[in-house]
Amino acid sequence: MEIVRLTHWGRWVGAAIIIGILVALGFAFADAQILWEDIPDFFAFDVMIEGLWRTLGLAVAAQAGATVIGVVIALLGRSANPVARWFAWGYIWIFRGLPVLLQILIWYNLALVFPVISIPFVVDAPTNTVINAFAAALLGLGLNESAYMAEIIRAGLNSVDRGQIEAAQSIGMTPGKTLIRVTLPQAMRVIIPPTGNDFINMLKGTSIASVIPYVELTKAASNIASRNLEFMETLLAAAAWYMILVSIASVGQYYLERSFDAADRAHRLRNKVGRSLKLGRA
Repeated sequence: MEIVRLTHWGRWVGAAIIIGILVALGFAFADAQILWEDIPDFFAFDVMIEGLWRTLGLAVAAQAGATVIGVVIALLGRSANPVARWFAWGYIWIFRGLPVLLQILIWYNLALVFPVISIPFVVDAPTNTVINAFAAALLGLGLNESAYMAEIIRAGLNSVDRGQIEAAQSIGMTPGKTLIRVTLPQAMRVIIPPTGNDFINMLKGTSIASVIPYVELTKAASNIASRNLEFMETLLAAAAWYMILVSIASVGQYYLERSFDAADRAHRLRNKVGRSLKLGRA
């Protein structure tokens, strides 16, 4: 019998529509009043490069701090102490509930409420000198993200089979050693993907800090445009830098996920071989 291939008309129509839209966008941007030749110059402006490093530094610092705090809050939420659990719930409720922009503005204007920050043996200085633009952006972004990280880490820890923890306890492992050697390595397979997505969002979310005098990429583009009035050109240059940062982070996330998947498979294989050997001896 003759084999008749199916004609997927829906695929052809969908492809034609997508190509038509892309061609239309190409013609639209070709006729747009944009000085394309100026974009590479703005791309390499000293102010833009400084904004790039400030964006990257703020994102890394905020994500690192959020991860550390998130681990602590997640562990408090799993604690047998009811006060610790209620504290963790309240922390997540507050910092996940308030908009990031609002949190940054509250931290930046903290001097209106507390003119001086005084902590014995730590700091005793005017609030404006302690909570500068970078500190306000770091606290606003980091504390907001820490609430989400706490939920991500909690979900990852809960994904580990309870029998693994009981087995570790049965051979005399302390709770801390069980967490480090048994629970976290297996939970990382669940934690890494949403954490990578959150870090990519953090890279873009640093643009919110442009509302205060912190010169990140968006603020740098705005400062350049305020002098030469080429707003679209400078914004497109900043957009190119954001796409580069996000692309690099996406590649790193891919390899990190693959690494932990391989480590998790190896860990499960060792456990399976160990159980088989024990059964063989029995």
